[in-house]
Amino acid sequence: MRIRMVAKLASSAGIGALILSLVSCNRPSSLPESAGYGADPQLPEPESSFIPIVRIAQAIGWAKGQTPKPAKGFEVVAFASGLDHPRWLYELPNGDILVAETDAPSKPEGKSGGLRGWIEGLVMKRAGSHERSANRITLLRDKNGDGIAEIKSTFLENLVSPFGMALIGDQLYVANADALMRFPYQANATRIETPGVKIVDLPAGRNHHWTKSLIANADGSRLYVGVGSNSNVAENGMEEEENRAAVLEIDPVAKTSRVFASGLRNPVGMDWNPVTGELWVAVNERDEIGNDLVPDYMTSVKEGGFYGWPYSYFGQHVDKRVEPQRPDLVTKAIKPDYALGAHSASLGFTFIHTSRLGQHYENGAIIGQHGSWNRIPFAGYRVIFVPFENGRPLGPPEDILTGFLNEEDKAQGRPVGVLVDKHSGVLVADDVGNIIWRVTASSAATKTENVPIR
Repeated sequence: MRIRMVAKLASSAGIGALILSLVSCNRPSSLPESAGYGADPQLPEPESSFIPIVRIAQAIGWAKGQTPKPAKGFEVVAFASGLDHPRWLYELPNGDILVAETDAPSKPEGKSGGLRGWIEGLVMKRAGSHERSANRITLLRDKNGDGIAEIKSTFLENLVSPFGMALIGDQLYVANADALMRFPYQANATRIETPGVKIVDLPAGRNHHWTKSLIANADGSRLYVGVGSNSNVAENGMEEEENRAAVLEIDPVAKTSRVFASGLRNPVGMDWNPVTGELWVAVNERDEIGNDLVPDYMTSVKEGGFYGWPYSYFGQHVDKRVEPQRPDLVTKAIKPDYALGAHSASLGFTFIHTSRLGQHYENGAIIGQHGSWNRIPFAGYRVIFVPFENGRPLGPPEDILTGFLNEEDKAQGRPVGVLVDKHSGVLVADDVGNIIWRVTASSAATKTENVPIR
């Protein structure tokens, strides 16, 4: 019934009326956004509605001279601009920055998701995504150390929605949407011409979640790939979820892979905890049960661990929509370490391995929140910091970079990948502004008044 009604709206009144009709049927959250943060977020009862929550921040980009707003004690400049949907970042040993200019791959015939998938496509286009993917990695080089890249070079091209990158010795690994590839790298090179070698296939197909993040362990003997689910809550059947909603461990020499941890709906940013040595990941959680469910989160990832998806959320809170139920798995579900707000789309994630931003920030985490399209009011659209103590998150999050939404709630930018470079600048990939921002501490950084999110 709901689908038929939406289809009628779409055909009779156009896309704009469809979106307005969806939005007008929804109620705003009764909780502050901050209620969805921390080790023990507020988890209200699930809400079901005739029309799912849809609220889209139209992507408009930045006007000339405009920038996001850094927190007190920080400054921001455009490190590079004129990019094509920059999503992910990686720093090479010489300080060159690689940026994946990428978007979702085309869905194969018969895997479009029907009317639901069509509506989701409209939403994403209005939000600044689902355009033709550039399918390339671009190299940015700051030759004079002024915090702005003077060289912009096409480093790799003709890829398949590339995302994660990792250099092991003289071999650069790139996680395409459908395969992990390896390319030879020479120090200070600005382009790679040699064709890549496929290491392993990665789950593709419908690609409800297409990004494949990537990180290597300390000795380079293993690679870890974050693979998102092929659905919201397994509505396409669990047979479509093989090796998905998981972190995969790959042996690049043997060219083998296995599930390292599972039940992670869409694991994206990953980094090694500088104090404990644990692998941590930022995870996007499920939709369509209310403004305040389910919080995205960051968590340590245990080998063999199960984190609930699709059967439960934030530990052992059962999702009754999933059929058949699996109480045997729910009892094993690990509660995440720290919630990051419902629908905030917390994609970018990295630890700060330096004290040069100020001692307060050392060993804490930076998170790039791409921003919601299905919450009233909006959530995310900022870069935040979460302090850690003894390797564990401690205290509320703090704004680092805001202002991505203007006064009319239109998206001037949307932060994705985050990276702390060798000179202690925080790089932020903005895939709506098509800019890489660079945030640095001012001379008063150590005296910053850290303001929690309210």
